[in-house]
Amino acid sequence: MNIAFDMMGGDFAPLEAVKGLQIYLSASSRPATIFCLGDEAVLQPLLHEYNIDSEKIKVIHAPEIVGYHEPPTKALKEKPNSSISIGFGLLAKGKVDAFISAGNTGAMLVGTMYTIKTIEGVLRPTIPTIVPKLNGATGLLLDVGLNVDCKPEHLNHFAILGSQYAQHILNINNPRVGLLNVGEEEGKGNQLCKETYPLLKENNKINFVGNIEGRDIFQDKADVVVCDGFTGNVILKLAESVYDVALNRQVHDDEYFNRFHYEQYGGTPVLGVARPVVIGHGISNDKAFMNMISTAEKMINTDLCNKIQESFSA
Repeated sequence: MNIAFDMMGGDFAPLEAVKGLQIYLSASSRPATIFCLGDEAVLQPLLHEYNIDSEKIKVIHAPEIVGYHEPPTKALKEKPNSSISIGFGLLAKGKVDAFISAGNTGAMLVGTMYTIKTIEGVLRPTIPTIVPKLNGATGLLLDVGLNVDCKPEHLNHFAILGSQYAQHILNINNPRVGLLNVGEEEGKGNQLCKETYPLLKENNKINFVGNIEGRDIFQDKADVVVCDGFTGNVILKLAESVYDVALNRQVHDDEYFNRFHYEQYGGTPVLGVARPVVIGHGISNDKAFMNMISTAEKMINTDLCNKIQESFSA
C-alpha cells in the first residue's frame, strides 16, 4: 500500500506534516509506504530530527509549492513540479494508491476532477463532512461545498456515495439517509427538495427515512444527510463557529464539543472518483495529518472506490 503525502501543504507544513507522519508510523504495526512529496532540502533535516525510518518512506523531490491564493488551474499548469501536481501524477499512473494534502483546496479539487476519472455512472463527485451526534454516534453530511447548484439526480447520487462511505469507513450497518428540508412531511421544501424526495424514496440502493430538519442534524434521526453544496457549506461553517464560540466561552474538555475539532477527522475525501483523494484543513496540525493518512488507509483497505463503482454499475 502506497500513499502520496503532500508534505508542503498547510499553514504549518512541513513541520506538522512530519510530526503527523511520525505519529502514524509509530502507532501502526503495518504502516503503508508513504511517498513524501516536497522540497528535499527542507524535508530531510526534519525527517532526520524526528527519527523517521527511511525504509518506511520514499522522498520525492517537489521544489515548487502551490500557494493558497494562486488560481488553481493556472498554478497546476505552470507548476508541474509542485507537490500537488506530482502527487496527482503518481496517483494517475497507479504508482500510489491514494493522495492526501492540506494544501490549496481549489488546486486539489481541480487536480482531482481533471486527473482522476469520475467513477462511471456518477454524475458529480461530492465532498462530505463528519457530523458528531449528541448520543456519541457519528453521521455524515454531503455535499458541503463542491456542488453549490444541484439537480435532484445529483442529490440522489450523493445519497448512494454517502451511504457507501458510512457503511465501509464509519462502519454503520444499513445507514439511514435523510433529505435536509424545512419540514418533515413529504411535499415540503423548495423545488429541488420536492423533486429529490421521490427519487430517494424509490432508490433501492439506500435506506431512505424521509426529510430531516436542521434541528435534527445532531440528533440520531439519520446517518447520512443529503443537501446541495450551498446549504451544506453554510451548515459546516456554522458548526465550526459553534465550536469557536464554545472555546471563547471557556467550555474546555467538553466531550461533545471536542468532537467538532477538525483534527479528530483530519480531512475530507472526494467521493465519486476512481482513486482515494483526501483534502485536509489548511491549519492542520500533527494529529490532523495523522488522521488524514489513516482515512486514506481505510479507503484503500476497504476498497471503497471499487465498492462505489460496483454500486453504480449494478
